[in-house]
Order: sequence, then structure tokens, then C-alpha cells
Amino acid sequence: MRLLKTPSVLPGFNISLGLTVLCLSLLVVLPFAMMAAKAAEIGWSAFWTTIAEPNVLAAVWLSLKMSFYAMLTNIVFGTLVAWVLVRYDFWGKNMVNALVDLPFALPTAVTGIALATLYAPNGWIGRFFAADGVFGKLAGHEIKIAFTPIGIWIALVVVSLPFIVRSVQPVLEELSNEYEEAAATLGANRFTTFRRVLLPEITPALITGAGMMFARATGEYGSVIFIAGNIPMVSEILPLIITGKLEQFDVQGASAVALFMLMVSFVILFALNLMQWALSKRAGAKA
Repeated sequence: MRLLKTPSVLPGFNISLGLTVLCLSLLVVLPFAMMAAKAAEIGWSAFWTTIAEPNVLAAVWLSLKMSFYAMLTNIVFGTLVAWVLVRYDFWGKNMVNALVDLPFALPTAVTGIALATLYAPNGWIGRFFAADGVFGKLAGHEIKIAFTPIGIWIALVVVSLPFIVRSVQPVLEELSNEYEEAAATLGANRFTTFRRVLLPEITPALITGAGMMFARATGEYGSVIFIAGNIPMVSEILPLIITGKLEQFDVQGASAVALFMLMVSFVILFALNLMQWALSKRAGAKA
């Protein structure tokens, strides 16, 4: 008796799977494997010694902290931008929608130079925070933005905003506003409607966007390098540590720091994916 194979709905699965695995191997797995192999040349003892250097640990903590703050900021304001673009019609809406993707289109170096020009002590915005500026006088001292961790935070917020907006926007477009109208009819105020009706629906998308933007922010270099100031132990980011080691021809040390950075990002993304899976499973159980 001959066994009959069930034909696939989409033909060409085997070749498609093979090409997918090949592309992922060449573009993702192989570079990471070579980086791990290069870092392994110095041994685990030297690997942890390199990571434990005070300037490296300070850069790791600064990169993770500023990325986390940027993620929290964009979760709030990115969701607000997505809400406005979906729920309201206004003049110039298409322009605003296009501006959201501008950080993706611009070279990161251009973004960094523009931000440094704006927030430098003599910049268009930074001058208001100088000692003789409006906000500086209110605070009683100069408020430095550029060349400080605050500047890093601003740069990360700018370059990672589209991740949240583009993750939440399709979910809001699929979610009918009749649910919000029904909640208002039942006496719910706007905050209650958002917390009980909208937030459970957009939470998986928020987690996805937050994970992608956090991974992008931890490795951001071009837009941060010009506004960070790059002061060791103060505003020196982790990608700058890697670049500095490469300039000193310490390829193994740079690979070790890059591998550690990759491990941290992977753990964070894995945790976020677990959260998303748990939320999806809970939503399926309720359904």
C-alpha cells in the first residue's frame, strides 16, 4: 500500500525553507558565531576580565539605563502618537504619519548632529537652559542637556519612536471605536476606557515594539556619539567602548564586549517574548 503525501497549500515549502535557513545562517548566525569564536580566543578568564573593567561596566549600565528610560518614554508618547494618527482626522495627518518614519530614513549621524546642534549650550533649544536662559534662571544654574546622559536619552527616544508607533498603530486600526463608545455609554471615563478596553488589546504589540526598540537603543551609535560627550564613566556608551578597542587593534577585546552586549540584549528580548507568549496564552484561555 503506497502512502500518499498530503499536498501543501503553498507549493515550494522545501526550497523556501532551505533558502530561509541559508539566508539566516549567512546574515545572522555566521557573523555572531565568528564574533563568539574571536572572543573565545582570549579565554573565559580574560573575557570576564575585559567585561569587568570599570569603564566597560559603567558603559553597560549607562546604555541599559538610558535605553530603559527611552523605552518607557516611547511607550507613553509612541502610544499617544499612534492613537492620534488612528482616531483623528486633521490637516497634515499624512505629513505627521510620514514624519514618524523619518528616524528610519535619516542617517543616524545626521540625527546626532542635528540633536547636538539643537541642544548644545548655544543651540536653538539648549540656550534656554543656559545659566542666563529662561529655564536656567528658574533653576538657578545651567541645565546641561547635550554631552550628558540626558542627551543620550533624547537621542534614543528620537531614533526608537517609530518602533512603538508602528507596532501599536495596526492594532488600533483593527480595534473598532464601538468598544470605546460602549464603555462610555456604561459610564466609564476615558482613563477607565483606556485601562480596561484598549490597554489589554495593545499590550502584546507594546511589548513587541518595546523589545525591538530596546534592542535598537542599546546598540545605537551614530545618533548618540555626537550628543553624548563621550566622557569616560559619565557619558561613554558601550558601542564607543567597542570602537575604542578596535582603534587600539584589540579585536578580541572588542569582540568580547560586543558578545556580552549581544547576550544582554538576547536575555532581555527572550524575557519580553515570554511575556508576550504568556499574555497571548491568557487571552486565548479567556476566549
